[in-house]
Amino acid sequence: MSNPSNRRLFFQHVAQTSDTPLALEITHAEGVYLYSEEKRYIDCISGIAVSNVGHANPHVNEAIKKQLDKHLHLMVYGEMIQSSQVQLAHRLSSLLPEKLDAVYYVNSGSEAVEGAMKLAKRVTGRHRFVAQCNAYHGSTQGALSLMDNAYFSHRAVPLIPGISFIEQDDISQVNELITEQTAAVFIEPIMGEKGYVPCSINYLQAIRKRCDETGALLVFDEIQSGYGRTGKLFAFEHYGVIPDILVLAKGFGGGMPLGAFIASKALLDMFMDNPVLGHITTFGGHPLSCAASLAALEFILDKGLMDKISEKEQLFRRLLVHPRVISVSGKGLLLAIEMDNKDFCRKIIDDCVEKGLLIDWFLYAEHKIRLAPPLIIENEQIVEICGIILESISKNEATFT
Repeated sequence: MSNPSNRRLFFQHVAQTSDTPLALEITHAEGVYLYSEEKRYIDCISGIAVSNVGHANPHVNEAIKKQLDKHLHLMVYGEMIQSSQVQLAHRLSSLLPEKLDAVYYVNSGSEAVEGAMKLAKRVTGRHRFVAQCNAYHGSTQGALSLMDNAYFSHRAVPLIPGISFIEQDDISQVNELITEQTAAVFIEPIMGEKGYVPCSINYLQAIRKRCDETGALLVFDEIQSGYGRTGKLFAFEHYGVIPDILVLAKGFGGGMPLGAFIASKALLDMFMDNPVLGHITTFGGHPLSCAASLAALEFILDKGLMDKISEKEQLFRRLLVHPRVISVSGKGLLLAIEMDNKDFCRKIIDDCVEKGLLIDWFLYAEHKIRLAPPLIIENEQIVEICGIILESISKNEATFT
């Protein structure tokens, strides 16, 4: 049985973010599985696209242990030469386009977005931004300002002014909204909380062209779509459209807290003076997190995980066929099952959790089921996952007509 005192203390002393938390007491995790004292769960959301290389990955754990024996925090970010930071940045630069050759480490996706906003202001001398309708960039006040859905931000007003919002794939708005006053345009190449909806290549190309014309910076938020999840290391590689700033977090840390915004060395060097310490963080790029990130990256590359993503995506799509399934959207192992009713969708999610399958919904698409399993998932496990979902749909469909 789960520890009743832990459960009581969880609700009594740990700040809650909703009145209906899952409240599963997990004792340990390994591979694609989470374990409580009573049940094994297939993790089909990876902590929301975090555990890309699986839980308790031995390569990541070993890297953390080796770094642990060397040192933990030494000094605020940017002052000491720390091997894990340096080696990770060097490896990333070898895999990214030439203009993305310098890394600024932070602790989370929200921080990375905030840093990208500051950098864009500093580089351009402008303060206006363009972001997508129904995008999600984080919970800090700058990140919230880039989100048009007032439900999540109305209690935090006033927010940063000067933000315009563009509809996904609406090329007709590009020239109107992106102007010589725009500091940066923030884009999710695959929109996350809208329900894993990829942008069209024509739309991204039009935005890239307009940014070049106006001097605005193009920022790609790949917090969910990065680190191999779509079958490429980063989703922008599918499009051939290169951003000026790349924002990372979640799976980037290999299970540890880590974020980054990546740009050219010339752009990031602007933080060095006038004022000195133009952007600073105490724990950003923590040596344990950087060691974990590099180990996760090398594991993805060495094991050829990205080579198998398309096959796994197609297996999900072939199996998830039912009259109540409207569509399956997304790319790679970043998929969403569209149902015809949000209450029915929530019932399926709850029922699957009861059956030992951890799935989830989306902030802006409550009628969709989130599928983002670890990249190490095997075909047999995908068959099991789809079987549980389809069984739950068939069992409950008569209740929701």
